Amino acid sequence: MATFRYPNSRVWWFDFQFAGQRIRESAKTRSRKVAKEAERARRRELEESYNGISRRPRVLLFPAAAAVWMELKSLTLAPSSLRIERDNLKHLLPHFGKLLLSDIQAQDIRAYQQARVSNGASPKTVNLEVGTLRAILRRNGLWARVQLDVRMLPTRDDCGHALADVEEVALLKACLNSRSRSLYPAVVLALSTGMRYSEIRLLRWGQIDFVAATVTVGKSKTTTGTGRTIPLNSRALGALKMWASQFPARQPEQFLFPSERYGAAGDAFEACAYDTDPSKPISSWKVAWEAAKRRAGAALEGKNSGDKSARPLRVRFHDLRHTACTRMLEGGVPYPVVASIMGWSASTAIRMAKRYGHIGQSAQRQAVGLLGKVTSETESFEKSPERTSLVTDKLQ
Repeated sequence: MATFRYPNSRVWWFDFQFAGQRIRESAKTRSRKVAKEAERARRRELEESYNGISRRPRVLLFPAAAAVWMELKSLTLAPSSLRIERDNLKHLLPHFGKLLLSDIQAQDIRAYQQARVSNGASPKTVNLEVGTLRAILRRNGLWARVQLDVRMLPTRDDCGHALADVEEVALLKACLNSRSRSLYPAVVLALSTGMRYSEIRLLRWGQIDFVAATVTVGKSKTTTGTGRTIPLNSRALGALKMWASQFPARQPEQFLFPSERYGAAGDAFEACAYDTDPSKPISSWKVAWEAAKRRAGAALEGKNSGDKSARPLRVRFHDLRHTACTRMLEGGVPYPVVASIMGWSASTAIRMAKRYGHIGQSAQRQAVGLLGKVTSETESFEKSPERTSLVTDKLQ
């Protein structure tokens, strides 16, 4: 057994052999005495674990436990899911960063929920963040003691904004004038197919069939959505043909919306110089999207696009999908057809049926109306056999 320090480091480490394996770990202390105690505690922990002796959970600061949990999850979670977990931790760490995992109480979690909501976070977002905290506590055997006193925040299942026609026109015009030249075809595709943000961002040219006028979705959020084929309407097909003309040497395996760098001068894309890498997808439309919303909002208020008093158009990129779904249902498209286009799983389809149920009422009324087309004389109460017998009985 030995304790040591690396050159130019003040932190002590311990190094020993156990069960034929070398254990070398940082004691995370500048005290040699504490490092020796940490070494003994670590050896005892290994001995108890090796011999099946139950012990209390190892005491960890929340940041250390979160780092271990993220390392384990990186082997199983999809990149998009890992990104969500990292974003959740960005909010959790400032609040719980100085606490030992074993010191986190239910009241601490409730205080976190209240603080996040007060800062403008939606209940759904806060629930996702608490879900990450729950997973970390559960892995360390500490969730059960606070579980009964922690409640997720109530959320609305009908949230989402379907664009009005005038809003859509303003938004598309703003996107067309964006310095990010791929924003316009991406938004048109979202409005015309209901595809998700990631589904659009990761499209390759081989997934577009200009002859059959279809797009085949790649990897999706659900297995039901993966590989689904969606017809392209004339607007979407026209936008994609216009976009394809910018890439005459395109290859099927290349990304439809490639990574690009463009100049910051000017507002119209014609004034920008592009450096395109078709082997990589665009990382994000966030900056261009926010700028387009500001211009669209200013246009709707009759103000100049540079007027800071103008309010941005209230719309998320996901609302484009919501808009597409709403319009299909309002147009009387059968629900199973909408579900297949949207790529909903069976469980999601049931939930969405409740969310969008009020939209399809006009189509339901038309459907029920078909059941009443056949009539007969007996449907007149005055002429029905029952009415005749009642009148006869009274006369007698």
